[in-house]
Amino acid sequence: MPRSTHPYIATAEGWLYVAAVLDLFSRRIVGLAMSERMTVDLVLNALDQAVNHRRPKPGLLHHSDKGSQYTCKDFQKQLTMYCMIVSMSGTSNCYDNAAMESFFHALKTEHTYFESYATRNQARQSIFEYVEVFYNRKRLHSTLGYCSPMALGCMI
Repeated sequence: MPRSTHPYIATAEGWLYVAAVLDLFSRRIVGLAMSERMTVDLVLNALDQAVNHRRPKPGLLHHSDKGSQYTCKDFQKQLTMYCMIVSMSGTSNCYDNAAMESFFHALKTEHTYFESYATRNQARQSIFEYVEVFYNRKRLHSTLGYCSPMALGCMI
């Protein structure tokens, strides 16, 4: 079940908005998009990337919070086109999206809080490297028996 949410990253040029799609089973980030604006296109780009990487079968459960980007007609239409089942957090229920919030907490406390980005492009490159080089390949997860998402033989 993929989960989606997004943080805001400060740069000298202004905010960089990040949307990600997390494969809940493997804890791997399978979709990652960044933009200077928080729009439905941002979350659609992350979703499309996830679908292109994983090619899920019809009936996949997609969970997100109730942000306007996820509840809008265009995003819901894309989920229907991909034959995904819609799941959204309950009102004021912070635990529904805990796995995704955990990823963004790790991104910030392990990486972006230690950086000072002059440009959004610097932040994009830095975040991409953190996700693809460290988080997906090396970072250990207790829910995976202290394996990384991409580790061979790391099945729970």
